[in-house]
Amino acid sequence: MARASIVGAGMTKFGVHEATLPELFAEAALPALDDAGVEAGDIDAFYLGNAMGGQTENDTHLAPTLASHIGIAGVPCQRFEDACATSSNAFKHAVQDVESGLHDVVIVGGVERCTPETGLGTGEMTRIFASASHRQYEQPTGLTFPGVFALLTKRHMFEYGTTPEQLASVAVKNHAHGAHNPRAHFGRDIDVSDVLDSPIIADPFHLMDCCPFSDGASAVIVVSDDIADEFDAPVDVTGVGHGTDIVPLADKPDFPSTMSARRAAEQAYEQAGITADDVDFAEVHDCFTGAEVMASEALGLFEDGEGGPAAADGRTYIDGEMPINPSGGLKAKGHPIGATGTAQLVELVEQLRGDAGDRQIADVETGIAHNLGGDAGTTLVSVLEVRA
Repeated sequence: MARASIVGAGMTKFGVHEATLPELFAEAALPALDDAGVEAGDIDAFYLGNAMGGQTENDTHLAPTLASHIGIAGVPCQRFEDACATSSNAFKHAVQDVESGLHDVVIVGGVERCTPETGLGTGEMTRIFASASHRQYEQPTGLTFPGVFALLTKRHMFEYGTTPEQLASVAVKNHAHGAHNPRAHFGRDIDVSDVLDSPIIADPFHLMDCCPFSDGASAVIVVSDDIADEFDAPVDVTGVGHGTDIVPLADKPDFPSTMSARRAAEQAYEQAGITADDVDFAEVHDCFTGAEVMASEALGLFEDGEGGPAAADGRTYIDGEMPINPSGGLKAKGHPIGATGTAQLVELVEQLRGDAGDRQIADVETGIAHNLGGDAGTTLVSVLEVRA
C-alpha cells in the first residue's frame, strides 16, 4: 500500500557550479514542478535538505529564502540537517505529512556547494565535513571521513577477506554507470589498476575509492496517495525506514554491520510488505567503495561477506542480477551533501518510469534508496514501486 507518491522529479548536473544556492536549487525545483504539472500555488509545504550552508557560505535560514526564489513564499518551510542523510530525512517528513492528511502536495529537495567555488579548498572542506564526527572523542584526533570509513572497511576485510581489488571493482562499475548519466560529475571507463595505482588517501582507500566533493541540487514533488492518480506518472512510496546507531565510532559493537542501515531497511521493508528478495535495484550511499559493499549486505541484497565478491564478479552492474547505483552513485555522479538523498530518489523515479535512457534497467518494479549520515550513525532507506 502506498504511503505517498512522487509525481515530479528534477535535478541539476552534479559538478562545479558558480550559481548561488537559491539559483542552483531553482534549476532542480522548477523542472520538478513542471514534471509534476503543478503550479507554485499548488504547493502546501517545502522541506529542504542543506547540511553545511552556514559553515561553507555563511548562508542559513535557507528554506524561506529558497521558497521565495522559486515562487512559493508563504508556505510552511523547514530546513533539515542530518549530515549526508539530510534530504532523505526531509523526504521522510514529507511522506509522513501527506500520509497524515496535513498536506496534499509537498516539494522536497536539497542543495549544497562543496567545491572550491565556495572559496574553500579541499583541506578546509574536509575539516567542515568532519564536524559530523564526535566533537570530543574524534575531532581532536584529526579523524576525517576517509579515515572513518577506512576503519569500517578494514574490519570488513579482516572478517570476510574482502580485497582491495574487490573494492576497486565498485569504483570501476560506478564510473561505467556514470558514463551513461549526463548529470554525473565524473563518468568514464576505468579499470581496477587505475584505482589501485591512484594515491593512497586512507588505507585501504586510494583516491579512486573516494567520491568527489560536488555542487548540485535535486527535488521531488510528493503527493498523498488519494490524489496521485490525478497526475501523469506517479511512483509510489511504500516504505521509509529511519535507523540510527551509536556515536562515537569506538563504541559501535560491530563495525561492518552498519546497524543503522539494517534497522532502516527492516522498517522500510515491513512498511512496504516486501523482503530484500523483492528489490530489483538499489541506489546506495557509496561515499567510499567499502561503504557500498557494506550497504549491499546491510540491505540484505547479498549475504554478509559476499558484497565484495559480488562487485568483483559483475553482479551489481546494470545488467547484473542486482544492479546497484545505476546513476553512477556518489562515486561517479557526485556528492553535494544536502542534495544526495533526493537525487537518489530522482534516479529511482526515472528508472521506475522507464525514463533512464542508456542506463535503464530492464523490467524494474521496485527500487530502494539507502542514504547514510556521519559514520553511518544515521541511515534512511526508502522503497519506491511502480504504481499498481
